[in-house]
Amino acid sequence: MQVHRAPRSPRLVALLSLAALAACGGRTTSAAGGSGGAGSDVLSLMQARGLSEHDVTAALKTYTPTGKHDEYYTFASGGHGGNLIVIGVPSMRILKYVAVFTPEPWQGYGYGDETGDVLKQGFRGGREITWADMHHPALSETGGEYDGRWIFVNDKCNPRVAVVDLHDFVTKQIVGSELIASEHGATFVTPDTDYVVETSQYPAPLGGVYAPIEQFDEKYRGAMIFWRFDKQKGRIVPEESFAIELPPYMQDLADCGKKVSDGWVFCNSINTERAYGGILEGKPPLESGATQNDMDYLHCIHWRKAEAVAKAGKTTTIAGMRTISLQTAIDENLLAFAPEPKSPHGVDVTPDGTGVVVGGKLDTHTTVFDTQKIAAQMAAKQYAGKDPYGVPILDLKSVLLGQCEIGLGPLHTVFDDKGFAYTSVFIETVVAKWSLKEMKVVEKIDTNFNIGHLVAAEGDTVSPDGRFLIAMNKWALDRFAPVGPLLPQNFQLIDIGGPKMQLLYDMPLPLGEPHNAQMIKAGKLKPIEVYKPIGFNPLTDQVDPNATVAGKERIERKADGVHVYMTAVRSHFSPDIVRVKQGDTVHLHVTNVEQAKDATHGLAIGGQNVNVSLEPGKHCNVTFVADKAGVFPFYCTEFCSALHLEMAGYLLVEPK
Repeated sequence: MQVHRAPRSPRLVALLSLAALAACGGRTTSAAGGSGGAGSDVLSLMQARGLSEHDVTAALKTYTPTGKHDEYYTFASGGHGGNLIVIGVPSMRILKYVAVFTPEPWQGYGYGDETGDVLKQGFRGGREITWADMHHPALSETGGEYDGRWIFVNDKCNPRVAVVDLHDFVTKQIVGSELIASEHGATFVTPDTDYVVETSQYPAPLGGVYAPIEQFDEKYRGAMIFWRFDKQKGRIVPEESFAIELPPYMQDLADCGKKVSDGWVFCNSINTERAYGGILEGKPPLESGATQNDMDYLHCIHWRKAEAVAKAGKTTTIAGMRTISLQTAIDENLLAFAPEPKSPHGVDVTPDGTGVVVGGKLDTHTTVFDTQKIAAQMAAKQYAGKDPYGVPILDLKSVLLGQCEIGLGPLHTVFDDKGFAYTSVFIETVVAKWSLKEMKVVEKIDTNFNIGHLVAAEGDTVSPDGRFLIAMNKWALDRFAPVGPLLPQNFQLIDIGGPKMQLLYDMPLPLGEPHNAQMIKAGKLKPIEVYKPIGFNPLTDQVDPNATVAGKERIERKADGVHVYMTAVRSHFSPDIVRVKQGDTVHLHVTNVEQAKDATHGLAIGGQNVNVSLEPGKHCNVTFVADKAGVFPFYCTEFCSALHLEMAGYLLVEPK
């Protein structure tokens, strides 16, 4: 009997050959076209699992063999988790959670003296804040290119900005100002990371004071803060920072100019109606009150000129922040508005800096403004009118570069290296690829579901890569195994390097509600493997004065309590018996004297809420009060050796 087999396309044969090669660990095989071997095994797997040629292609593009590293890092916001999620691309493997605004036990973040102090930097009005709503990470830049040195993240609910050092992926600083009551336009950096930009969202009286909501027009305001960043110290300098007062619209996202528009920042806004709700008082809901006007305002701010005004002392200090008043901003010609489609969300500067792309949620277009025309019109003071607060308004036609019919609900835009823009379209739930030159959509790809932000490889820089794009979808629906009514977000990896976009991978994100991300070439980052010299304190960036040298471990009673100078090494702590009296303040000074890569230890003490991570060479200080008499074992929490369980000791608290 003659057996008839379905013909294999040349493309499928090639794919099977590649799959066979991967299956054989790189050894060649003829099985893809023959009657046996790895290729036939792959074909059998395809048939058994119902995989298509498209699926095999996607698998080969994302598969990263064991021992191989990803081409890109993606840094995604952790939403309500308040942490930063590090993802490898194209594998979509989660590499790390970086603790930022919330305690994180595995890293011991918030449990030692120094990390606890960093968290305290983010308290507002002396009130402890233990969660955050992280939205928009921003990588540091040099000349408009990601430089891989730092990343900045924000908290929308409790307006704060944090600095994460990519030398060791540790949060080094949190700053905040009670000038504003909330924010969304953060974080965004100027092209050389001179400033980290933070913009308020919901208007409130500046400085955290009270005013009746009925005085909204008169007493409520927005603001944009320019946090000065010292690249030598790797820290924000609050005393060199400044802000600009803005009218009580809801300022939203922002982006800094680059190349020809360097020195500018652009911020969209909603609610030019200045609605504030009041449903039970007979007023329309905020959502309907804030969507009556046909246009809102793109804020165009000359930050370099604003910097000079602040340095000249033309500011008023509010809640400790030097603030350029709205009237001064008008008088100095720092600020102008351009009408934009109502309820905009995304505002994204093109790689060459000539255009600003705005996505209006209730519009079907992306609108592109000409940055050079904006600058020229403002320099000439050619305005079409003023808003109720006296801010000059540019004529729309005079600063418009063009519009692209994009679909229902455009949001955010990123770019590739071939002159194309990619816009998330929320209602239509697609990514639209369109030509910046022709203002024409060339392709759309479905996403699942309710896409928000999207991120492209180096897509926010002056030279995007054009390789990969991730659609950051708010809903997952039927994409993953059911886990109850609260579903994960869905990150979908899309190949944008070929003539057609190709969906490669669905990745569940079950942590908070990630909003935005940035993707950087892996080679730009040079993280350390161990802390050197031994006794290094990551939060002070130097050897800690309490660092303990092997052989000099000791316990000393001083005026402020009992100081324990301890070392950790496979597989013991020294000292391993600590004797104190009830009521003593105990100061643990622990140094991991290991220098082997990944030789991490942990120290946990039962009943004391002590839990720290000790990476190789790291020093950590922990202070607690031994207020209860008893015997409290302590042990290493990281499985470090065959004798890991024996790496333990006792805290003995003698009764009074």
